[in-house]
Amino acid sequence: MGNGVLAFGASRNRTPLESVPHRHPRTGLAGMAKEAPEAEPLRQRNGFVGMLYGEFTDTLDDKVRYSVSLTESALTIQRISSSPGRAKVVFNLTDCIGCRAYRGTDSSDVGAYFTAYFYPLKRRWMSAGVARQRVEQCFRVALVQDPRTNLREAERWACAIRDASVQQAPRKDGSLTNSEVRRPCRVMILVNPLSGRGQALQLFTGHLQGMLNEAAVPYTLVITEHQNHARELVKKADLSQWDALVIMSGDGLLFEVINGLMERDDWQEAIQTPLGILPGGSGNALAASIHHYSQSPPAWNEELLLSCGFMLCKGLVGSMDLVSIHLASKQRIFSFLSLAWGFVADVDIESEKYRHVGAIRFLMGTLVRLAGLRVYQGRLAFLPVKEKPKLSSTPQRPSLCSSLPCQLIPNSSPTHNVHHHCNNTNTIQNTISNSSINTKKLEISSDGKTRAPVDSLLPGLDQPVPESWTVVKSEDFVLVLAIYQSHLAEDLWAVPGAMADDGIIHLFYVTAGISRPALLRLFLAMEKGAHLACGCPHLVYEKVRALRLEPISPEGVITVDGETVEYGPVQAQIHPGLARLIYG
Repeated sequence: MGNGVLAFGASRNRTPLESVPHRHPRTGLAGMAKEAPEAEPLRQRNGFVGMLYGEFTDTLDDKVRYSVSLTESALTIQRISSSPGRAKVVFNLTDCIGCRAYRGTDSSDVGAYFTAYFYPLKRRWMSAGVARQRVEQCFRVALVQDPRTNLREAERWACAIRDASVQQAPRKDGSLTNSEVRRPCRVMILVNPLSGRGQALQLFTGHLQGMLNEAAVPYTLVITEHQNHARELVKKADLSQWDALVIMSGDGLLFEVINGLMERDDWQEAIQTPLGILPGGSGNALAASIHHYSQSPPAWNEELLLSCGFMLCKGLVGSMDLVSIHLASKQRIFSFLSLAWGFVADVDIESEKYRHVGAIRFLMGTLVRLAGLRVYQGRLAFLPVKEKPKLSSTPQRPSLCSSLPCQLIPNSSPTHNVHHHCNNTNTIQNTISNSSINTKKLEISSDGKTRAPVDSLLPGLDQPVPESWTVVKSEDFVLVLAIYQSHLAEDLWAVPGAMADDGIIHLFYVTAGISRPALLRLFLAMEKGAHLACGCPHLVYEKVRALRLEPISPEGVITVDGETVEYGPVQAQIHPGLARLIYG
């Protein structure tokens, strides 16, 4: 396929193809293009049906002709020749982000053009595997000497290709699972120019700006100027002017945006605004996660950026869980990624000094913290997810996280026992039993305004946890990590089976006694999502709906979505599908 594409415009190079008259096989009438009888109208109630067909010449060689046909799923190009066996080049319309029609720059040229933009998965030039790469296909329409007629014909083709590509949105398990951003989509793009290595703005102009223009996505670029700028902006913005809010930064800027939306009086409508992420920071955990959810091969750096830009242009929207977190000061915040205490939080914050080196900062921070490994004292309790009964003993798609031996049975090791219905005065008391209230219940304030959803699974921080909770007996931890996406960073595949809307907090904790080499092996294995296969007796993984963490150690760091929060008791509850995320 690669050689055929290069023959008439691959990657960033293009060779215009000129339309020529051809004889209809039955009537003998000359014409630029022909249609199947059932193709009128091109768009019917059930979507795109029918076909367009045209024959084009290579403008560099009038003797070379190509046949071009459009169906509901593909654009097919084939060189016309008397020699049999000429290869067809087929472009899948799921890889198409846009198509435009236009006049040439030469005023004496009566022809018109239409160009389609594809981002198919192709083999990398210098390494193994595949990644999305830009392919541009340009065609020249010169049916008559009237430029306006030729332009109308080019616009007809461009419109048909756009419509067909929308209908061929990426599908999961054979069915379309996501809704679509309204088209044309008006996007506010918030860029943090200081995120990562300080190159977010350059990455946008160098890689994303052209792609958005190709997809005809109108946008307004906003450069954030200080911490919480985005939070303040979206809290007051007229969201009716925008169809999506997109963040070009690390995960911290999206944390600001989500909390700004949830602080609005109209939070129920505001949080339904589709959110997009473009990786411009060091960690880029959510960007790596949505790339994973698209079932695409692993990608990093500019390849990950291109993949996320492609999903933004396709405009598919799915649900995303949010986690409500209560701090000791009674402040409530909303999280989309993680809650961390101990080793992970220490590395995240302490590695800030290495920000100038990019994503490798986390490796450097990990090595430094391993040299001075700490143990934290604290209490941990959680409300486990009630697993649905399995229909058979062999699941159809076994999850690495649920099938490997590092998910330990409670009380299977004295190192990290858990205790049910515990009344020990040294652990969190369990006396409250009401934990089955509908989590979608809303709170009405004294002024009659609807506040954020009630955390019906959580008692007050000064109250004991309900009896339905599980209390971890061990009080000595190296780390506690609650995560609700698949990735903790671009190269850390923390929860292979996670989805953005699975309604689960994936809780990991590592108890004291683990050696430095063993902890390092866990994080190295996490690069391929294989950490649970290490059989480490100090690592525990649980699927939970709510949790409480009470640090006993007087000093430490707690992070939410990579941002430092108040140190002290904290508890959290998941709210399934509360937000909407652009991913395909």
